[in-house]
Amino acid sequence: MDSPDPDGVLAEQLLRLTRRLHRLQRRQLEPLGITPAQARLLRTVAVCERPPRMADLAQRLEVVPRAVTSLVDGLEEADRVRRVPDPESRRVVRIELTEGGREALRAMRSARRGAVEEILTPLTAEQRSVLGGLLSTLVDSPGRPTETAPPPEESG
Repeated sequence: MDSPDPDGVLAEQLLRLTRRLHRLQRRQLEPLGITPAQARLLRTVAVCERPPRMADLAQRLEVVPRAVTSLVDGLEEADRVRRVPDPESRRVVRIELTEGGREALRAMRSARRGAVEEILTPLTAEQRSVLGGLLSTLVDSPGRPTETAPPPEESG
């Protein structure tokens, strides 16, 4: 019988943890009427220096432009974003947060903290610190492709 592959076991544990975090976050977002994809778009708009174009959002989110259109339509209907004309080109449309979008971001931060707290409950403060250091090493490792996704919500 083969002995377990430690890297394979670790990969499976990371995948299971990621799925659990996504489930908890989805459950926390549901009462807000926000999908995880909409949450990601809101965070992306929030960290942009100026209201992004739809094409900018598609590129940063690594999705097709049509997917961004659908997300913006839903968020605009919920008064969380609005389409605004670009001051430099009438043909360009930019997406900006509304006050409802800023409120949603605050609620999303709280939801994410709740989901993370639920996962981290069994860990001591020292274990959390060690885990944070290990995750930073993995996230910031050299040779890793540059990420186009927004930074964590707390930045936005």
